[in-house]
Amino acid sequence: MADWLLGLSLPPMVMLGLILGLIFVLGWPLEWVPIVLIVVPVVLPIVQAAGIDLLWFCTLVAVTLQTAWLSPPVALSAYFLKGVVPQWELKHIYAGMLQFMALQVLAVGILMLFPALATWLPRVTG
Repeated sequence: MADWLLGLSLPPMVMLGLILGLIFVLGWPLEWVPIVLIVVPVVLPIVQAAGIDLLWFCTLVAVTLQTAWLSPPVALSAYFLKGVVPQWELKHIYAGMLQFMALQVLAVGILMLFPALATWLPRVTG
């Protein structure tokens, strides 16, 4: 599968965007555990062959999964909050979560533009 995708001669950033898009969509109905244990090992050879820094990739995956948990149509975290505070309506929970989702989408964009933000501290301390 990796050879087929790499045979498309897509730039690494496009492949990264496609992988993160897939993880985002899968993050709606699934929890993070199946995605990390099933999907990430499948796409990892593609990421490595494209020369993408694995620390940067894992940071992007983590932020993308959290963004998926906040985004409609499913927004699993909204249902958890509804269970804790049943008197709140889902539309108000969604309205409050959209601000955080927008910040996380911005964070993914910034991390994609400036990978050093995700990799400098581990490199300095390690």
